[in-house]
Amino acid sequence: MSRLIACVLLLVVSPAAAQTPSPTPSAQQTVADPSLEARAKDVAAFLAGKGDYDTLFSPAFRAQVPRAQFDAVTAQLTTASGGVTGIEKLTPVTAFGGTLAMGFERGVVTMQVAVDPTAPHQITGLRITGTSAREASLDAVVASLAALPGTTAFTLTRLGGAAPAIIASREVDRPFAIGSAFKLVILAELVRGVAAGERHWDDVVTLDGAPLPGGLYAGKPAGTKATLREIAERMISVSDNSATDILLATLGREKIEAMLPVVGFTAGHNRPFLGTLEAFKLKSGALGTRYAALDEKDRRALLDGEVKAMPISEIRGDLFALGKPMAIDTIEWFASPADLARTMDWLRRHTEDGPAAEARAILAKNSGIGPAASAWNYVGFKGGSEPGVINMTFLLQAKGGIWYALSGSWNNPAAAVNEGRFAALMRRAIELTPTN
Repeated sequence: MSRLIACVLLLVVSPAAAQTPSPTPSAQQTVADPSLEARAKDVAAFLAGKGDYDTLFSPAFRAQVPRAQFDAVTAQLTTASGGVTGIEKLTPVTAFGGTLAMGFERGVVTMQVAVDPTAPHQITGLRITGTSAREASLDAVVASLAALPGTTAFTLTRLGGAAPAIIASREVDRPFAIGSAFKLVILAELVRGVAAGERHWDDVVTLDGAPLPGGLYAGKPAGTKATLREIAERMISVSDNSATDILLATLGREKIEAMLPVVGFTAGHNRPFLGTLEAFKLKSGALGTRYAALDEKDRRALLDGEVKAMPISEIRGDLFALGKPMAIDTIEWFASPADLARTMDWLRRHTEDGPAAEARAILAKNSGIGPAASAWNYVGFKGGSEPGVINMTFLLQAKGGIWYALSGSWNNPAAAVNEGRFAALMRRAIELTPTN
């Protein structure tokens, strides 16, 4: 829950200053310089274990991305998608930069690449912008999900008719730990309040100095001010846990709990509705074991008492660092794919116009699929992950106007999940979604 799904999909492997071009429409076809084609082949070879890092990449690139970091990224790619099979497509945007589709055994990884126009034409920028699996149909995606260790669930639902229509699904009504995807419910309560005129995006929240989990606002002094819009944007777009707990406190736990059935959550495991700092404290030791055995009333008392009083310094420093699932069956937020699809549909229907419509821009700030979002009229996204848990939930509108909700979850209490493989399957499902 403390990590970002975006890190799986938008794994940056280039210095911020690299001049890696973004595709733009052009009336004339751009022709790649031979050096760009050569370096693209060199990238394929290097990912397969051949070539010299210092020779291939520029000094500025290597200063920002040490060899060990690059190797770690390569290991993630091969774990998720298998071995490199070669270049599938190079689309130049300029003579010395463009989009590279790199083939792997189980998928295709899209990269933006830029080379120095002057000899020896070293690579100055390389950025992974998306991964996609090779499954040829939605049924094949569902079958691949079913083959993963642990338990998985999925739904692709067409919205806007008399009733939502499921196109493809697996364990659609089964509750799963969803990590930071729970933040959609907090956003929904904010949308409700804005639509009702009870709150406004420009309302200012003044921090009171209360302890906060990691994020932009952690450690900020009492008196720090931020608007609801700013806080909500950070909660959704970068999954900022400090922003999340500020909104939970500002809007009120009870009101957010009241939204659970309104947006379509049927799982009865989310009362009390935990804040992220509370979850981290509970996952750290004996308090969590006691909490899991209590009824709702006593859980609330424990949160208001011992959990609130527990110093942040007592949270385990290696809580997620070891990659070991921690109490994902008991100390979590839970929802089925159908619950999350209904939540996205509620957000869609309640942000069509008026002041609440601004929430659509917040949901779309991080599309979860990078440049691939350009194939759609709209992509809203929220996901969540921690060792043993991953969820990705999308609200999609096709160019022709059709709306969809897509949600997938994977839980494994015995081991960390392969986030890259899961993300590639979700992106492939989006690519296979019918648009008519």
